[in-house]
Amino acid sequence: MATTQAPPGAQEFIPADAKSLDELKAAAPGCRGCELYENATQVVFGRGAEHARLVLVGEQPGDIEDQQGLPFVGPAGRLLRDAVGDAGIDPSIIYLTNTVKHFRFELRGKRRIHQTPGPAHITACRPWLVAEFSQLKPDLVVALGATAAKALFGPSFRVTKSRGELLPWPASAQRPQDFPVAESRALATIHPSAVLRADDRDAAYRGLVDDLKVAATVLA
Repeated sequence: MATTQAPPGAQEFIPADAKSLDELKAAAPGCRGCELYENATQVVFGRGAEHARLVLVGEQPGDIEDQQGLPFVGPAGRLLRDAVGDAGIDPSIIYLTNTVKHFRFELRGKRRIHQTPGPAHITACRPWLVAEFSQLKPDLVVALGATAAKALFGPSFRVTKSRGELLPWPASAQRPQDFPVAESRALATIHPSAVLRADDRDAAYRGLVDDLKVAATVLA
């Protein structure tokens, strides 16, 4: 029986002596840590200041993000900006990134349909997330959706059970030793794309804003 070989992972493509997010971003297009780079238009790295007080971690870039090379610029990103504003959070203090840096999709005719990254993709790309955090010293980390939450807090974490709950960071991380920063806080909530898919968008949006308001108390 043929066995599926695990992706090599991103670690060998990350500059060991990187001193800034810009250096990491410059190296990211060369990543061959999993097969997703083969069909994606480009890598989509995080954006924001290294001194950002809040880090928002999503799942992966979507179709529009893949085309533009920037995270959270599609419909979910626009909704997230609205929710951040309604929660009273200053957008200038935010760093935006994704758990997986390439768009995973399947073709249906000419349309590229989002596919959720698998555990192997999350594991392969996690070194980039760890490398980003090595340059960041946030007061708060927010995982947007199940994929990001599992990447940060471990595969048993359930957003539906623990959303909106302030957790110690990095003590709540799956591997706290990967995030050698001063004690801060973390929180999980739904991904803004879940609001767009919800039967009752208004209620889902209010829930996202309420969770972000909890985040805002840390940043006040």
